Amino acid sequence: MTQRRLLFYTHALVGGGAERVWARLAAGFAARGDEVDFVVDFEAQENLAVLGGEARLSVLPKGHAAATAALARILRARRPDASLSAISVSNLKHAVAATLAGRRDRAIISYHGFYESEPERLSNIGYRLTRPLSRVVAATVAVSDSLRRDLVARFAVAPERVTTIPNPAAPDPFPAPLSPAALALRKKLVVAIGRLAPDKNVGVLLQAFARLRNADAQLLILGDGPERAWLEAKARDLGIDARVAMPGFSADTGAALDRARCFALSSRRESFGLVCVEALAHGLPCVVANCGGPAEIVNSPAFGAVVAVDAVDELAQAIDVALDAPGDPAARQARARDFTLDAALDRYDRLIERVMTHARSPS
Repeated sequence: MTQRRLLFYTHALVGGGAERVWARLAAGFAARGDEVDFVVDFEAQENLAVLGGEARLSVLPKGHAAATAALARILRARRPDASLSAISVSNLKHAVAATLAGRRDRAIISYHGFYESEPERLSNIGYRLTRPLSRVVAATVAVSDSLRRDLVARFAVAPERVTTIPNPAAPDPFPAPLSPAALALRKKLVVAIGRLAPDKNVGVLLQAFARLRNADAQLLILGDGPERAWLEAKARDLGIDARVAMPGFSADTGAALDRARCFALSSRRESFGLVCVEALAHGLPCVVANCGGPAEIVNSPAFGAVVAVDAVDELAQAIDVALDAPGDPAARQARARDFTLDAALDRYDRLIERVMTHARSPS
């Protein structure tokens, strides 16, 4: 394949899931032989190691106007075959910069979260401008069909202008195969992973856990956030604090999943669900709320169960079923392989080639 010049842009390599995805994609294309620029608004270390050393990292000057003008200069100078941005505010600045540089027919923007998850003023504006932005640039990506439908329904984006490309969420290296017998022998540990914030709806998970028939089960919640004190008090009020552990953020979630018998997610909204793919890769049955992307990932009874948002009794019953009969991990691990880095790179590769074919600006 002929080497291409690609440019990836987002606000920074902070510790979020979307930023990690963007770094993995850029590193993946660089490893495949493309020349990759990775442009950020400010320096951050959390996902810098994920980007690796093959992509060229550039930091824009401070201030939205100065950063946008500098990005336009980079686009004019580097003339990438395609430029790609992630997250609402970065999409807005990318579209403006690509227009200033005369290269909007090579620009691809991508959405990784629902409108409610982007309360900052400029991000909010970026979302409300999704319709004109999608008409200006060459292509728009949503990370799930749920998010794509939301962009079409809420912002009247033309359906043909938005493509769904799931995130590269499967761990690398991929976990070893797990047998049904080995899973069934594990202690009755339920694992949840996510920020302790209102959208994650962890209070509902605590209520459901208090109603389990499996009164000897344990719950491990990995993550931190503003609701920690409230959730700890709620666990005490429910009388389950001795069976619930909230140790905070962990970079090694795989170690917890390797001890668990099932995974649970009670969020009000999730545009994708990186942790669901990770749990499937470790062979676990996943009990998830019908909150967007997770229901698309857990799309068969072989993978787990989907319950209504805020349905405490339904959530408790599904967790009990998973604990009593965790089933065969093989199908779940096979499902997780649908979300490998190579699978995502192949999907983006087809989109990039399509954009390059129709572009009029020089490469």
